[in-house]
Amino acid sequence: MSVDEDARWLEWVTKQFESIAGDDKEINLCEFKTALKVKESFFAERFFALFDSDGSGSISLDELLKALDLLIHGTETDKLRFLFQVYDVDGPFKYKRFTHGSIDPDELRTVLKSCLSESAISLPEEKLDDLTLVLFESADTDNSGSITFEELKEELENFPEVMENLTISAANWLKPPDLDQNKHQTPRYLTRAYWQNNSRKLLFLFGYGVLNLLLFVVAMLRHSDGGVWLMVARGCGQCLNFNCTFIVVLMLRRCLTWLRATWVVRVLPLDQNILLHQIVGYAIFCFSLGHAIAHVVNFANLSQHSEFLLWEYLLTTRPMIGWVKGTASLTGVVLLLLICLMVLCSSTFVRRSGHFEVFYWSHLSYIWVLILLIVHCANFWKWFVVPGLLFLLEKIVGIAVSRMGGLYIVEVNLLPSKVTHLVIKRPQFFHFKPGDYIYINIPVIAKYEWHPFTISSAPEQSDTLWLHVRSMGQWTNRLYEYFRQTDSMELCSGRLATSLKKRRQQAKAEVSAKFAENHRVCNIKCYVDGPYGTPTRQIFTSEHAVLIGAGIGITPFASILQSIIYRLRKQNCPSCNFSWCENLKDSDMTLRKVDFIWINRDQKSFEWFVSLLTKLEMDQADEEPEGRFLEMHMYMTSALSKNDMKAIGLQMALDLLAKKEKKDSITGLRTRTQPGRPEWGKVFQKLSKENKGKVHVFYCGAPSLAKAIKAQCERFGFNFYKENF
Repeated sequence: MSVDEDARWLEWVTKQFESIAGDDKEINLCEFKTALKVKESFFAERFFALFDSDGSGSISLDELLKALDLLIHGTETDKLRFLFQVYDVDGPFKYKRFTHGSIDPDELRTVLKSCLSESAISLPEEKLDDLTLVLFESADTDNSGSITFEELKEELENFPEVMENLTISAANWLKPPDLDQNKHQTPRYLTRAYWQNNSRKLLFLFGYGVLNLLLFVVAMLRHSDGGVWLMVARGCGQCLNFNCTFIVVLMLRRCLTWLRATWVVRVLPLDQNILLHQIVGYAIFCFSLGHAIAHVVNFANLSQHSEFLLWEYLLTTRPMIGWVKGTASLTGVVLLLLICLMVLCSSTFVRRSGHFEVFYWSHLSYIWVLILLIVHCANFWKWFVVPGLLFLLEKIVGIAVSRMGGLYIVEVNLLPSKVTHLVIKRPQFFHFKPGDYIYINIPVIAKYEWHPFTISSAPEQSDTLWLHVRSMGQWTNRLYEYFRQTDSMELCSGRLATSLKKRRQQAKAEVSAKFAENHRVCNIKCYVDGPYGTPTRQIFTSEHAVLIGAGIGITPFASILQSIIYRLRKQNCPSCNFSWCENLKDSDMTLRKVDFIWINRDQKSFEWFVSLLTKLEMDQADEEPEGRFLEMHMYMTSALSKNDMKAIGLQMALDLLAKKEKKDSITGLRTRTQPGRPEWGKVFQKLSKENKGKVHVFYCGAPSLAKAIKAQCERFGFNFYKENF
């Protein structure tokens, strides 16, 4: 850092220290633990003792600055000495410039156990012993029974990514501030990359805005003899005619699914239909307010020269305004209230806070809105007749399809993090593409509610459909609790086919007691509407597809990955047992490379699809990394990153044991689980250098992460698609 940056950092650390220390200008162990935000006290006590150079039992500002100066500005050797003394549990607590102690196996085991707790990783004691042994044997090069400082330094040099950025990153107040945060950066919306990657959407929105402007101006000119406020009201009204029709067009799911298979998808932003639906919804809200305010002012002016008062114009039919018995004002008031209610209940706060039912039932008022619009405006039916007939036809087809086939939930698995895995008997006529979603209704949970979920099974799986439902709202929680009940086996119907019963009984004999506890065989009636297409349908027409799933966002990609298994033909050489994957069966598929990135909060979440991922790895086990068609990348965000001093030993041990056992200790997969969050800049830079063709990034997960990934895609010129329905 420069002199100015050092001065800024020093001032910042001093303020942070003073806010924690209080009046005594000293930090005790309790305050230090709170500031570090550590789960275990081991590292806090070790750091505190090393920072407390005078052994007074508290840390002064001078002691803190001296220690931080070493950890931030010191050499790699200085930082390694500090790390060595942290691991040397029975050594002296005070930091020395030269270290002559050693680390024995018991000390190393204690450190690794604390590392596991800090990273929220749960492993059996036997696995902890294996981690300790493999790291100790690797570092103890002279077989002396202990690890010296030089041996630890030599071992760390085998992990360049650790040596590159060896620092303490456990607490924000121990890290220097982002020195680049105040630098001027061009807003992403003004960058050339943003305009190139969003050209279809931006051109469409430009055309949409121009069309609204033209409709507004033409309507105003037609009523120029009625005064300014009447002109504004008519202009807003004409725009409402168009937008209230267009918002219905954007929800013609079956038509949009069909159009996604045509050339139209290359011209129109069909994958942005939900975003456009929201934009049009806000436009309707604004035009409605403008229309209402203009009419109120106009009525106020009319009341001064007529026999009717203002409230009579607004709340009665006496002035006979409107083409259906003078009801224009009354229907207008009701319409405004309904539109305001729909906009309010459609907000992100309502939908994401576990109150989906509020959004769902309030949105059903669109039926009354459309009926009232026909009564309210004499010309609206002319705009609405064709889209309305298509919408009605879609609903009729949806109801007919959902009531056919006699669908039943035949199996349920309760997975970690309150995920419900539903196995549904698949009807013969049901055809879908990987990544498609359906609406499902389960009468025993809620008789009239329909909820959308991605199909997590492959189309080639002909007998069943899979859904993985994360408990995040009232309906999903009721679903999980319904099957979690101890007497849930009694809820299952006796109409299950005998052959299916026999298969389940045979399977039960092979599974563990833990699996049986979370496994249900049942026969519960359900209804399905769909399938409907999503942006992920374009994956198989891409050249280099990058699939990014966050948490339960893996579900659309689970279907795609399973479909890849079916489309790859595994061949084995009879003489040498060498196996390889032939070209893809589907001649229309242009995929040359697939990178799958799965980001989970905790260790248990990986259990959702571990069997699927294991199967994928087995099919590619004999291929070289540079020649693999599919590469997987797992990230666990609760685990401390490799450049965190508290996790260095653990990550080294996990790497060494993974190489030895050829599987990851966290998931059991061959793919090593990476700690922390992906560094998207480095990830996308690596993908760009592979030169496997045009990169298309498909994402499903939290919206906040989508923004960060999309920004990086724009930077590297990748196409970005977000799963949204």
